[in-house]
Amino acid sequence: MWTPIFRFVTILSAALLLASCGMDRHHVVEISVPEQRMALYRDGQRIREYPVSTSKFGLGDQPNSNRTPLGAMQVAEKFGDGAPPGAVFKDRRPTGEIVAVNSPGRDPIVSRILWLKGTEAQNANAYGRYIYIHGTPEERNIGTAASYGCVRMRSRDVIDLYNIVGRGARVYVVNLPLQGPAMGVPPST
Repeated sequence: MWTPIFRFVTILSAALLLASCGMDRHHVVEISVPEQRMALYRDGQRIREYPVSTSKFGLGDQPNSNRTPLGAMQVAEKFGDGAPPGAVFKDRRPTGEIVAVNSPGRDPIVSRILWLKGTEAQNANAYGRYIYIHGTPEERNIGTAASYGCVRMRSRDVIDLYNIVGRGARVYVVNLPLQGPAMGVPPST
């Protein structure tokens, strides 16, 4: 007999199961602000390392600060499936424009977007501040603090990262050298 409570519990259980099936539990991204480097781990093993750019305004999560938030986050949403390198995004939608690497006077979000959601009090505003890992045409500035709060990558690197990690992948922004799972970044479960 399908009582209302039994039906509710069944539907809720199915929804939770479906939601958890699509979450990436294997990958961890670690971003070192002082090194301007990112390491990608799968099941505790480092599989990639990339240069990045965090905020030129420093660290923090205050609204309108243009700072990069520290701490544990996760990939909440992804945008850019199949877009060519240099494809420009406005409000997370492709505009149809392609910008070449290091185009003078151009600094849009390009190639891919991984939208981050903070999981701690110190980065609770990240999602509402539109903090992304994304591509930039200003590749000459990668490896230096040059962004307006987001984590910038070269187009080829952000496409590679995007193709590997899924929604729910954990992201740690640290004000330390890259530590890895054995040095403090929790290994994936």
